[in-house]
Amino acid sequence: MINLFKVLLLALFILVFMTHDLLEASSNPFSQVKFNPNISLISDFSYFSRNIKEEDYKNLYIPGFTNTLDNNKENGFNLNYVEVDIRSTVDPYFDFVSVFHIDKENIEIEEAYFQTRTLPHNLKLKGGKFLSSFGRLNSQHQHFWNFSDAPLIYKSILGEEGINEIGIQLTYLAPLPFFLQLGTELFQGDNEFNFNRSGFTLNTKQDLTGDEITIKDTNKPNLFTSFIKASWDIGNTTILTGLSYATGNTRTNLIDDYNEALSGKTNLYNFELTIKHIIDSYRYLQFQGEYISRKFKGSRFYYDDNNDLVISDYKKEQAGFYLQTVYKFNQRYRLGFRYDIINKNDIFENDLKQDIPSNLYRYSFMLDFFPSEFSYIRLQYNIDRTLFKELNNVVQREKVNEFMIQFNFSIGAHGAHGF
Repeated sequence: MINLFKVLLLALFILVFMTHDLLEASSNPFSQVKFNPNISLISDFSYFSRNIKEEDYKNLYIPGFTNTLDNNKENGFNLNYVEVDIRSTVDPYFDFVSVFHIDKENIEIEEAYFQTRTLPHNLKLKGGKFLSSFGRLNSQHQHFWNFSDAPLIYKSILGEEGINEIGIQLTYLAPLPFFLQLGTELFQGDNEFNFNRSGFTLNTKQDLTGDEITIKDTNKPNLFTSFIKASWDIGNTTILTGLSYATGNTRTNLIDDYNEALSGKTNLYNFELTIKHIIDSYRYLQFQGEYISRKFKGSRFYYDDNNDLVISDYKKEQAGFYLQTVYKFNQRYRLGFRYDIINKNDIFENDLKQDIPSNLYRYSFMLDFFPSEFSYIRLQYNIDRTLFKELNNVVQREKVNEFMIQFNFSIGAHGAHGF
């Protein structure tokens, strides 16, 4: 009888406590209950199959680029990542967002930034570590992509993580009858493919018997971007387009892995276009494409056959685009097709153009099944004709075909993604 009385008393106490919190939340707009963060967890698991052996795949490369292989996916089963998203309103002036990316080997802070809520003149300030608004796909998290992997030109020029930097962003929303946003960003500059700010020291002899040559660090912050994005509706069709620009000094030391180090300046250009036509409550047809161009000018360092360090004038002019179409034909299914190509791959050393293949292309096919809004199962097939191998001093194109089944699950309170 005493135990029953204690249980009833405890239940009454919990009921009174919960009622007090609910009443406080409804009456006090700044109560702590309202500012409890939204927490979500997203897990991505897949089965992957490639038509060549992994040891052979690791010897392939895209001419003119480095670190472009998708070594994260092995034949068989893969736990691709777990993403923890924690976000909340801090006070009437700031929101705060943090995203943690977890894989089998490490935990990293993918994003951790604040953004303002009430700046005058339609301005918004963001600061911390975040995905740049350069282009369209760069600012989106991977689980929101329409395909399981990044487009070829993104992966080749920006790398798997894209432009994800520590810095600050300022945007201005123009008071117009359509969406028009102007923005600029200033980052430290850590992207190892283009804007790595860390200098390096090389020896004039590969056996370390010569003199040292030191390339200084870049000035910090090192990376500057600017962008303009516009959107408008025509009936049931929404159009989003934009231009982006990024510039910064380059320090890349890959002398141990690829016998190459670079020092100079890199400029990136991007054009994006998305058209989405709503057919009815469930069906839509979406077209998306981006063009990215990179121009690098500076010096290249490498060791020749005599182990002597060679320094040459070096220029890269590389560009490519992707075009993709996604058709959601009922509540639970989508079909997609993507075409990738690197159509420009010009490299000049001491003003002499190098003989490097261009028009490197890939086709991707996708089928999505959505059991609910919290999960999807994706089938994707890639026909990749971008990779080459060197056999007996002869460079040959390799035919690589990839098949994957992707399982993506989301739990918790996760905010809606932008268009």
